[in-house]
Amino acid sequence: MASTYKDSALKVFTLNSNRELAEEIANHIGTTLGKCTVSTFSDGEIQINIEESVRGNDVYVVQSTCPPVSQHIMELLIMIDALKRASARSINIVMPYYGYARQDRKARSREPIAAKLMANLVETAGADRVIMLDLHAPQIQGFFDIPIDHLQGVPILTSYFEKKNLDEVVVVSPDHGGVTRARKMADRLGAPIGIIDKRRPAPNVAEVMNIVGNIEGRTAILIDDIIDTAGTITLAANALIENGAKEVYACCTHPVLSGPAIERIQNSKIKELIVTNSIPLPEEKKIDKITQLSVASLIGEAIIRVHELKSVSKLFD
Repeated sequence: MASTYKDSALKVFTLNSNRELAEEIANHIGTTLGKCTVSTFSDGEIQINIEESVRGNDVYVVQSTCPPVSQHIMELLIMIDALKRASARSINIVMPYYGYARQDRKARSREPIAAKLMANLVETAGADRVIMLDLHAPQIQGFFDIPIDHLQGVPILTSYFEKKNLDEVVVVSPDHGGVTRARKMADRLGAPIGIIDKRRPAPNVAEVMNIVGNIEGRTAILIDDIIDTAGTITLAANALIENGAKEVYACCTHPVLSGPAIERIQNSKIKELIVTNSIPLPEEKKIDKITQLSVASLIGEAIIRVHELKSVSKLFD
């Protein structure tokens, strides 16, 4: 049990996206969640009532923009506005999962850059800082003109595998874009890396072309930031087994797990899938193959360091 945090100016609130994680974060800090209610009018409009004074306080709002994404974004924006009008000293958004992060560039004509739009909305509403975890594209930090603290889930995932004492490990990125992430885990495990050369002919559709690296007879660990429909990760796992891998584990920070994801994982060659609780898992998604780790202590420590004007980069070691 955490002791009571000494600075009463720090207050932590949460909305509807991930209350369990928010409670864990508050417990790590040594405080309790602030009192607020989120309700809707009969036409679906969101109403937020903050039930305690926040005047002069440094407020941290925990809200993942996970499904239902648009609902949770609107809750967050309205909460920011309410805090600004209630004279909070600073409004700090803790967003373990940043929705719309995959729309970070114009890959085709007439496409929006929705990740930038999200940043504009959060800033315009009145946020002073955002704490995030494993952005899909790190350059999204540049979409904001306010301070961003970008935390990493790799140390938490790596620590889990270190305790398993797996033999002859190879860390595999399911695509070229995730090589940096795979390299960070591989360096911590003292293992080589591999890369799945894939192409994506359409959204949520992937095709394996080649496997780069030596995976013959090895235990492969696939690492990604987001698993959505699980098409990429299960296709990669099956390809690794077919090409000589002894067994395949998979891990990610953000378990979106939409559509056919659970069925695909259940029927795949993946021995175990390790995820974090940046996104809550409903009961129907809690299958034996999935292990969920908590990021509450990481985020809680980041909040304390931000509040006390200490270095956050120490948490990356």
